[in-house]
Amino acid sequence: MATKNLSVVDEILPSAQEMRFGIAVSEWNGEVTGALLEGAVRVLKRCGCLDADIIVKRVPGAFELPLAAQFFAEYTDVDAVIALGCVIRGETPHFDYVCQGAMQGITQLMINWNMPVAFGLLTTEDLRQAMDRAGGKLGNKGEEAAATAIKMVRLQIDMESSSEKPVTSKRPS
Repeated sequence: MATKNLSVVDEILPSAQEMRFGIAVSEWNGEVTGALLEGAVRVLKRCGCLDADIIVKRVPGAFELPLAAQFFAEYTDVDAVIALGCVIRGETPHFDYVCQGAMQGITQLMINWNMPVAFGLLTTEDLRQAMDRAGGKLGNKGEEAAATAIKMVRLQIDMESSSEKPVTSKRPS
């Protein structure tokens, strides 16, 4: 269990100028996901991303995050997607199915579309744990997700520019 702030916001990040980001954010547990969204946007802007290059779309819950990320890949020209959500364990196995489905969907999307998708889905036991990770004593995982997205876009740009292979489309074949 995390006992300290693990956020990477103090670390030097690459510039996000001329990068475009889609943010898919779950409406479920809105107090938590709103704070995650604020953290993600704050890091993107601090790294030079313009408001016009940040597209935010809301989805009902965490299970819908992979499809929203795919919509960004299909219908926009974003360089990466940041998926933000919060699932709090309840009394049924629903928690496990939602978390597993979201994780598998986002992983599959990244591989199939060759696009970074930062996984900013909190999976917690209770609301207190979620709030601790959404700007509380354990940092803001939305900030961490944005930092991850910036780093992965920079890695992809660097790899593509140094590759002797032609760059392929994002679309799966």
